[in-house]
Amino acid sequence: MTTDPWGRVDDDGTVYVRTSEGERVVGSWQAGAPEEALAFFRRKYDALVTEVELLEKRLRSTDLSAAAAMSNIDKLRSAVTDANAVGDLESLGRRLDALSGRAEERKVEQKQAQEQARGQARETKERIVAEAERVAAETTHWKSGGERMLQLIEEWKKAPRADRPTEQALWKRMSAARNSFSKRRKTYFANLDQERDSVRVEKERIVAEAEALSGSDDWGPTARAYRDLMQQWKRTGRADRASEDKLWTRFKAAQDRFFDARNATFAERDAELRVNAEAKERILAEAEAEIPGISDPRRARARLRDFQEAWEEAGELPRDVRDQLEGAFRRIEDGVRRAEDAEWERSNPEAIARARDTVSQLAAAITDLEAKLEKARERGDDRRVKEHEDALEARRSWLAEAEKALGELS
Repeated sequence: MTTDPWGRVDDDGTVYVRTSEGERVVGSWQAGAPEEALAFFRRKYDALVTEVELLEKRLRSTDLSAAAAMSNIDKLRSAVTDANAVGDLESLGRRLDALSGRAEERKVEQKQAQEQARGQARETKERIVAEAERVAAETTHWKSGGERMLQLIEEWKKAPRADRPTEQALWKRMSAARNSFSKRRKTYFANLDQERDSVRVEKERIVAEAEALSGSDDWGPTARAYRDLMQQWKRTGRADRASEDKLWTRFKAAQDRFFDARNATFAERDAELRVNAEAKERILAEAEAEIPGISDPRRARARLRDFQEAWEEAGELPRDVRDQLEGAFRRIEDGVRRAEDAEWERSNPEAIARARDTVSQLAAAITDLEAKLEKARERGDDRRVKEHEDALEARRSWLAEAEKALGELS
């Protein structure tokens, strides 16, 4: 009989393994020496040791899940318990017990990490949903809002998953926000289409009126009508782009036809009136040279009437020089009017009477002050003397000016 610390081979070839509960038959060997039998069954034990060591290493140095670890441990435990091998099978059992404890610890750690990850996932998706609800409720920039909603959907897909009830509740809110945004956008554009259709109808009316006026030769009223139509066009708002462009093209064409015709008529008329401008330039030059040199306002007024009659007979002026020439002639008229006003002031009886009264009052005041000055000197009242002298000096100056004015009026 051949023996080993953990097993033996009986004379009949039966192979036993030793355990704390006694020996257990693990096989029989008939093909060779008993030492070969023990070596064979020890290799089976070594294979089990290798599997246990590999599992220990994986559990120690990888992120092997607790569930996978427990499954492998259970398989190895069954293999070790019923192993047809020779070796310290009980030590392998103890090592598997230790691995079971470590797997349980990992199970707790992984559960905590999973809960934490789900919490973070819940926070992430709640943030995504909250922003989606804000976009759905507030945004009016539909293009950027739609792009942002699509981005949020993609962020949702890429975000880690929370627990199932939370996922379902948050996705329900997310879907509702997306539907609400789509509904608001559709409603807005439907209303916008309706508004633009109303604008189109109104601008068609404006264009029709503009086209009806394009052949008018009632230049002033029609030009004002076009200005009113332009204000209406601006106030009306915008139709859809295609209609807006077409209607504006028609409006602009009608307006251009009218103003081109008006400008052509005015240009022709201005050319005819150029002779009048030359005549009035000569009249203006003569008036500017002659009238300022006439000192008598009556003679200046009489001569101005001659120039005014000639000015009216010369006819209408072209638009490009009308303001310039009319303004220059009005300045001559204003000069004559000012000279007449000044002459009236000088010869006005009431003004002369007022001037004489002023001279009389000042002369009387001077006589009174001279008497008061003499009395103050006799009393030796230097303060009063000084006051009366200053008052006399002022009033004599005023009297000189008043006498000068009276002389001019007289």
